[in-house]
Amino acid sequence: MPNKPTEMEQRPKLHTETGDRPAGPPSHSVEELLNELRAHQIELEMQNEELQRIRAALETAHNRYLDLYEFAPVGYLTLAPDGRIVELNLTAARLFGLERNNLLNCQLATLVAHQDSDRWRLLLKSALRHEGELKNFELLLKRGDSHFHAHLDCLPVMTEDKTPALRITLTDISKNVYAEEQLRLAAVAFEAQEGIMITDADKVILQVNRAFTDITGYRADELIGRTPHILNSGRHNETFYAEMWNCINRTGSWQGEIWDRRKNGEIYPKWLTINAVKNSEGVITHYVGLHTDISERKASEEEIKQLAYYDPLTSLPNRRLLLDRLQQALAASSRSEKYGALLFIDLDNFKSLNDNLGHDMGDILLQQVAKRLIACVREGDTVSRQGGDEFIIMLEDLSENTEEATAKAKTIGEKILISLNQSFQLSNHEYKSTPSIGITLYIDHQHTINTLLKRADTAMYGAKAAGRNTLRFFDQDMQETVTARASLEADLRFALEKNQLKLYFQRQARHDGLTIGAEVLLRWEHPERGFISPLEFIPLAEESGLIESIGRWVLEAACAKLKLWQDHAHTRHLQLAVNISARQFHHIGFIEQICTLLDKAAIDANRLKLEFTESLVFDNIYDTLTKMQRLKELGVGFSLDDFGSGYSSLTYLTQLPFDQLKIDQSFVRNIGIKPADTVVVQTIIGMANNLGMDIIAEGVETEQQRAFLKRHGCHAYQGNLLGKAMPLEEFERFLEI
Repeated sequence: MPNKPTEMEQRPKLHTETGDRPAGPPSHSVEELLNELRAHQIELEMQNEELQRIRAALETAHNRYLDLYEFAPVGYLTLAPDGRIVELNLTAARLFGLERNNLLNCQLATLVAHQDSDRWRLLLKSALRHEGELKNFELLLKRGDSHFHAHLDCLPVMTEDKTPALRITLTDISKNVYAEEQLRLAAVAFEAQEGIMITDADKVILQVNRAFTDITGYRADELIGRTPHILNSGRHNETFYAEMWNCINRTGSWQGEIWDRRKNGEIYPKWLTINAVKNSEGVITHYVGLHTDISERKASEEEIKQLAYYDPLTSLPNRRLLLDRLQQALAASSRSEKYGALLFIDLDNFKSLNDNLGHDMGDILLQQVAKRLIACVREGDTVSRQGGDEFIIMLEDLSENTEEATAKAKTIGEKILISLNQSFQLSNHEYKSTPSIGITLYIDHQHTINTLLKRADTAMYGAKAAGRNTLRFFDQDMQETVTARASLEADLRFALEKNQLKLYFQRQARHDGLTIGAEVLLRWEHPERGFISPLEFIPLAEESGLIESIGRWVLEAACAKLKLWQDHAHTRHLQLAVNISARQFHHIGFIEQICTLLDKAAIDANRLKLEFTESLVFDNIYDTLTKMQRLKELGVGFSLDDFGSGYSSLTYLTQLPFDQLKIDQSFVRNIGIKPADTVVVQTIIGMANNLGMDIIAEGVETEQQRAFLKRHGCHAYQGNLLGKAMPLEEFERFLEI
């Protein structure tokens, strides 16, 4: 097999091996050379077109890159190591709200919000130390006069000239931050103390917050998937709920007070607000309910109402609520043309109970009285407490006929009398109480409320004047009595200064006829009406408060007379007994008043004797005991007047420094006539002797009475048998002064 020629053997030989020039002309013709040149030219042209195409493509790509860079959705920054901006795109400039030329070579630190400036300096140093490591963080940056939240991705690099730089991608995340804040706020709001329930359009519960579960007592999993009907209290009818949902569907919301039921069955009030949530097409997709438990607020409102309109001791309506109801009752009476009635009830001798057993016992009595009064009236009637021991009952719809209305009011009044006359159990004390009841009818607006109350009050005083423990209806005679009483009170106010009040003296003597003194009695000589009985004007003076000034005048006159009498041998031993009223005695300055009078008159104190009634003594036993002891130290004497007619406690009587008991004239008058009264007289005399007290009988009219008293140990008397009450001049003539 012949050998394959080598590459050198195959290459055309241009010269001889000996180096001689070719023997003939070139092997290619001119035409071929031209063709080759033409082909080469075509190839160059094609290459030039490709270069042009590539150049155009590169330019297009470059422009596209510039567009992507300049108008990217994020900002691009390049910072020098000192924090200067050396390069940035248009987006970055827009984020800062400035022209690019105004930002180049500007320190980025000047664009950082004040609260983040220190943090930015630390972040810049940290980022530049870690070449090639991407750092990201958030900053609050400036945009004109406002700020925006930005996310920064920072990459430290080396530039072509080996200079370190920081490439930053800047993203405005303000909307994201705001959305996160809103979500946080929504989350906080959802878990606020106000209960929240979210349902779908079919009112199926989708979600509740913790406050809602706390309010209702249900767990969330017990509510989700069910309807709000689970909370229905049963206090609202279908009409209520239908109107509520009609309002929501019509207006988009509803709010109001509603009663719901907790899981434990408790019914409670809440304030409910329901809002409908609609989509972009206006279709309701959800309902959101805000539930506020207002139990405490309602309880506070009820407490305030209770304090404003009800008596705290008895829980009865007070005067304010009574007046409001009475106004409504008058309007109702005008429509129905039916009579109503007011019953004014006052407890007899209530003050004595407070003073003897204490105010706690008085409070218990008032509470028990309130319960009995409620039991005596109809359901629609009003029982109110006006204060102290005064109650007013308002009866409505009695009758169109006056006589029938009067009869019905009287029946209820008598029922009250029977009920309140039953014994009361006050702790360990059994107590008897009686009422005085005044009644007046009303219809339409014939009389004002104040007039009606005054008439009921007047009728009540009429019941007291009739002996208490009874009832009286208001009539015109009562009104005339009240008018006359008011006129008399006005005249009494001027009686002292016009010298109309006179002192009378009634002799007190021993069984042997020796005068031992006199009782000072007050008389009023009216310029028009003549002498007015003390039984008429003394109670009036007590009620009006005039008794204090009148009582002081009587004491001054008595002390002045004792001063004059001490200059005569046969009168210097005489005592004057002065009646002291309860109001006068319990006045805070009474002791000082007596001391001043005794010092001014410069008389022996034991010649002045103060006479007390049993009611005065036991009205306030502790004040009585204290004052009597102080006066006793001065030498003042004491006499217990009308003994036997009241309810004296022998225990207290032995503690009080009385010198004398005065037998009431009602017993003396019946000596030898009523055996029981005769025995009472004997008993009083025996008790006084055993207690070491003097005893005097008043109202002695006959020799038989005096003889009986002397025989049984009573040796001092007062009465017409010894001398009637007489003016000072006549009394002194009798004494032969």
